[in-house]
Amino acid sequence: MRIYIFLCLICWARFGLLAFSSKVNGGSKNSETNRTCLEFSRLNAMNSLKDLFYPQVKINLLMYSRNNVKCAEPLFESNNSLNTHFNPLKKTVWIIHGYRPIGSTPVWLHKFTKLFLKEEDVNLIVVDWNQGATTFIYSRAVRNTRRVAESLRESIENLLIHGASLDNFHFIGVSLGAHISGFVGKIFNGQLGRITGLDPAGPKFSGKPSNSRLDYTDAKFVDVIHSDSQGLGIQDPSGHIDFYPNGGKKQPGCPTSVFSGMSYFKCGHQRAVYLFLAAFETNCHFVSFPCRSYKDYKSGLCMDCGNLYKESCPRLGNQAKLWKEELKNKTEEWPLRTTAFLDTSSQNPFCTYYFALSIVALSETMRNGTISFSLLNDLGVLEYPKLYEQSKPFANLQEVKILAQFLNDIVNISSICLTYFQYKNPYCSTCQYRIQSLMLKSLTHPERPPICKYNFVLKERVQTELEPDACDTHPV
Repeated sequence: MRIYIFLCLICWARFGLLAFSSKVNGGSKNSETNRTCLEFSRLNAMNSLKDLFYPQVKINLLMYSRNNVKCAEPLFESNNSLNTHFNPLKKTVWIIHGYRPIGSTPVWLHKFTKLFLKEEDVNLIVVDWNQGATTFIYSRAVRNTRRVAESLRESIENLLIHGASLDNFHFIGVSLGAHISGFVGKIFNGQLGRITGLDPAGPKFSGKPSNSRLDYTDAKFVDVIHSDSQGLGIQDPSGHIDFYPNGGKKQPGCPTSVFSGMSYFKCGHQRAVYLFLAAFETNCHFVSFPCRSYKDYKSGLCMDCGNLYKESCPRLGNQAKLWKEELKNKTEEWPLRTTAFLDTSSQNPFCTYYFALSIVALSETMRNGTISFSLLNDLGVLEYPKLYEQSKPFANLQEVKILAQFLNDIVNISSICLTYFQYKNPYCSTCQYRIQSLMLKSLTHPERPPICKYNFVLKERVQTELEPDACDTHPV
C-alpha cells in the first residue's frame, strides 16, 4: 500500500510541476449584486513544497443557494453576521473534498453544486480546506482532518444559534472528506441528519477503530459508496448502508495499466463521486441489492429486498435517504446495517436496468438445464441481458428466479423470447417442457406492473416467442 501511495504522489507531483502556473486567488463579479464571488483556493505544486517547511490549515466556507447558484458567497459576513441567502429552515448540505497533493480544484466540484441545487432547494456549503490538503505528505493531510472538523464546530454552533438544525444537516465527504464528516459527527454526538461517504480514504484508516474514522454512529443515517476498496478507498463497511458498485474494487471503464497515467490512480477512487452525480441525471435509480457478498449477488441469490420503501431495493446516491425512513420502523428481522451490491456500465451515466424473471415449471425433467431470454421492444429491436445465473434447478411447481441486467431500459415489451437448454441429457428434439407461469418484473422501476404468461410449452434449443399478458393475481 505504501508503494501504491508513493507512486500516486510521484505521478501527481510530476503532473503538477509540469502543469504549474502562477495563478493567485481571485474572484469574479456578480453582475446583479456587484459583489465579488468567492472561488475555491487556487493552489499548486509550489504550495505543496512550501507546506514541507511551513504547514498551515486554512478553511473557507463557500455558500451557494438557488439565489446564487453561480456565485459563491461567504457563509458569514465580515461582522460575523449570517449570509442573508442562508435559510435556517432549509436543509443544509456540506460538501467536503479530500486530499489535494498539488492543490488543484476538484474537477467535479462545479457540477456537484449545480446538480444538487437543481435537484433540491437547499443551503449548500463547500468546505474549502485546500490549504491543509495540499501537501506531499499524505499523513500530514490525514492529521489535518481532525483540525478541520474542530474548526467547523464554531461555524456549526453559530448556525444553530440562528435556528438551523443538526437533523437538517447532510454532510457529503469525498475520500478524506468522508472522515472529516465523521469527526464532525462525533463532535455533535451522532446527531447530524445524514453523512454520505464517497469512497472514504483507506490508507491510515483501514482497520482503525470506529473513533478514528467514519462510522455509522456519527449520524442518524450514514450511507457510503465504496469504489476503490483495494486502492485508495476503504473496504470496511462504515455506514448504515454500504454500496459496493461492481464489487467496490475495479470499476468498468477505468484504465487497467499504469501507463495510462494519472487516470489509472484516480479513476476508481473518483467513480463514487461520479456515480452519486449520475444518480441526479438519470431515471435508472441505481437500485442495489442487499447481500452478504458480491459473490452471492453475482450468483443471483439476493433479488428479494423484502417489504421496503415502495417495494423497492435501496438506491445508490441521494435517494439512499429513502432507506433512512425504513430504519425508523425496523423490526428484529430488519438489519441495522446493510451491504448492497450493484453493477454499472463503463461510461457516464453508468446506468443499467434490472429485471427479475420468475418461472414455475410443471416438468421434473427440467431439473438440469439453463434458460436464456431476450426482450423485443416496441421498435422491433431485441435486447439481450446479462444473466447472473443461467443454470437453475427447475423443480416441479417451485418458483425459480433469474436476475437479468440490461444496458437499456425497456418500457414497452412486445415479446419475450425464451430458450431452454438441457445440458446433462442427450439432445431431444421431440421433448417438451410445460411451464405453468412466467412473470417478468422491473426491479429498477417497481412501480411498473409486471407482465406474465401462463401454461405454455418450451422445446429444447428452440426459441419460443411469447406475447406477454397482464398478470392474474389468482392464476388457474
